[in-house]
Amino acid sequence: MKRRVVVTGLGTINPTGKDVNESWDNVKNGRCAIDYISRFDTTDFKVKVAGEVKDFDPASRLEKKELRHMARFTQMALYAAEEAIKDSGLCGDGDYDYKSKVTAIDPSRIGVIVSCGIGGIDHIEEQHGRLESMGNSKISPFFVPMSISNMAAARIAISHGLKGMCSCPVTACAGGSNAIGDAFIRIRDGYEDAFVCGGTEASITPLAIAGFQNMKALSESDDPKRASIPFDKDRNGFVMGEGSGILLLEEYEHAKARGAHIYGEIVGYGSNCDAYHITSPAPGGEGGAACMELAIKDAGISPDDIGYINAHGTSTSLNDRYETAAIKAVFGDARDNLYVSSTKSVTGHLLGGAGGVEAVFAVKALEEGFLPPTAGLKETEEGMDLNYLPGSGIEADVKYALSNSLGFGGHNACLIFKKADE
Repeated sequence: MKRRVVVTGLGTINPTGKDVNESWDNVKNGRCAIDYISRFDTTDFKVKVAGEVKDFDPASRLEKKELRHMARFTQMALYAAEEAIKDSGLCGDGDYDYKSKVTAIDPSRIGVIVSCGIGGIDHIEEQHGRLESMGNSKISPFFVPMSISNMAAARIAISHGLKGMCSCPVTACAGGSNAIGDAFIRIRDGYEDAFVCGGTEASITPLAIAGFQNMKALSESDDPKRASIPFDKDRNGFVMGEGSGILLLEEYEHAKARGAHIYGEIVGYGSNCDAYHITSPAPGGEGGAACMELAIKDAGISPDDIGYINAHGTSTSLNDRYETAAIKAVFGDARDNLYVSSTKSVTGHLLGGAGGVEAVFAVKALEEGFLPPTAGLKETEEGMDLNYLPGSGIEADVKYALSNSLGFGGHNACLIFKKADE
């Protein structure tokens, strides 16, 4: 028999806030966190804006001496994981820090799956500069372990002694959702009893921005509030964001027995590939539609049961058009009672971190009965006629929410969450 899997801990750091409560308040109210890039000089760049995490102080939760050996993406993942793990209560009720060991569960029965799309690109750029100017003897001995994408998951496991499966799916923009879905399957099938899972990314760097800019993927808007505008007829590219979103998933009976607070339940997961193009989604959103159908089938529900979709909604021409087409294909007439929004309108696009952060928001939407808006959306183009919640969110008692992540290379991942039982 397949086991039920629930969410007992949430953690995030992203452009809208440095914890779940601050972030959710800003997301609910459509407060856009996109601003002019401050981390480097953009004078010679066409792209001027991003979703930065301003005034990030990882030392408020982590040890300074260890931070020197972590790239920004790892710092953010460990920072968000601390909130989720503490929130879950798995380390008991005593004093807690980022090296507290799990006491409410056998450490061999809890794993970590945290995605990152690009890894420590900030550190790679910095060390390459040292190589060019100072020679190979000046490269840090920590260069490799600071740069590789799996180190966020590894650091979380090491800090808390978590000895279950530890992995890092690298599937571009689908990675965070793949991490959560893979953890869900591991618990449901009995391999582990709990997982720390989600995604992280920190790619607001000269090299990353230049690369995405020159492939014409990023918005070149000079107005931060009109740059990340999913589904708007004036959209012209996505806005790079950074941060991390982490969930603590746990087997239902174990969570209930220890009296854990249950935010919601994860009930469905779909993952597939367009097998079409390295950057463009398949025409008509064929792959995304098939992935949503896989998740719905896995959950054992019908399209009519889903009341809200946190869309991939990147603010690029093809994604928003094809994702809309995919939703129409899957939901048919049921779309008349369906709400769709993209929280990338306030955070920007966190690449491998997006699925984790957006899963946090989907779970909060179910818990509070409030669906966040697509901030900044003013007017759609012909054929894009779903209820995208433009400008402001609404109160709605929704039982099931779907979160879409559709990545470069045709990677698709869809998660379905259910409102917690009374």
